[in-house]
Amino acid sequence: MKRIGFLSFGHWSPAPGSRTRTAQDMLLQSIELAAAAEELGIDGAFFRVHHFARQQASPFPLLAAVATRTRRIEIGTGVIDMRYENPLYMAEEAAATDLISGSRLQLGISRGSPEPARNGAAAFGYVPAEGETDADMARRHTGDFRRSISGAEMVEADPRYAGGATGRLPVQPQSPGLSERVWWGAGTRKTAVWAAEMGMNLMSSTLLTEDTGVPFDELQAEQIGLFRQAWADAGHERPPRISVSRSVLPITDEEDQSYFGLSALRGGRDQVGRLDGTLARFGKSYVGAPDVLAGQLAADAAVQAADTLLLTIPNQLGVEYNAKLLDNVLQHVAPAIGWSPADSGLRN
Repeated sequence: MKRIGFLSFGHWSPAPGSRTRTAQDMLLQSIELAAAAEELGIDGAFFRVHHFARQQASPFPLLAAVATRTRRIEIGTGVIDMRYENPLYMAEEAAATDLISGSRLQLGISRGSPEPARNGAAAFGYVPAEGETDADMARRHTGDFRRSISGAEMVEADPRYAGGATGRLPVQPQSPGLSERVWWGAGTRKTAVWAAEMGMNLMSSTLLTEDTGVPFDELQAEQIGLFRQAWADAGHERPPRISVSRSVLPITDEEDQSYFGLSALRGGRDQVGRLDGTLARFGKSYVGAPDVLAGQLAADAAVQAADTLLLTIPNQLGVEYNAKLLDNVLQHVAPAIGWSPADSGLRN
């Protein structure tokens, strides 16, 4: 079964043409778009988390609000930077949100990406321990978080205030099954293998922080293959989930043409550059006539290898436009990659 969701980076600014001029605009429109997307048959609403920027930064209030306006779609993040998180508090927030949603939370997390703040996590109070890197600290936070949502006993009980209880206590609330719905945002083949060994689902984006000279989709498909092999070798009992992200912009009318016509004329292609001091390969955007995009996505090796496609959306163009964009993808492009309304759970 192929799933399709949208991924919003949650930008806002008062720039000309922006329909999300304030943080409030962005948040309220995100809720409205999730509700509209569910009506169209979209399978998931995912939101980027980015600190110290005019973007979505605090996912759990937003996801809880989306949960109350929807009944079917998955709700999730892509991704939470674990350098910034208090693992036990995050476990409480995540479990509460999952319970409100009826177990629909799909939680994408990672060690973080380049950001506008210098030592931003330190401003939140989190500094690597002696001998640790930022990545080590993010993985330590991840381990504590995953143990917490799995019901592990995390702190010694005080019998004076715990009804006479002794021993150790887990965080509350608990939401059964949430631990199986954690995804690791892997930017390399090596980190994808690590995620598989740890029993986390794989969330792969539109860039990889490595380059071997092959097209992006083939490099990403190789990453997915290594993940699947490592998952099998680890002996996990459940099957894994795997998502990839793509920018897919069908041009169907003059409005689409005005926004994206120049991009279509230039033609989509991979880009290679430096990101955070390492060589990275960036995937191309898919822009053009719907039938052309359908053929291109059907030939995308990583899209075919994944079970979930996350469509990155231009959220500053507003709810109405993005709903139209998503509908065009579902109607004219999605069937070519194996998606169908029956799979989505949509009922006419």
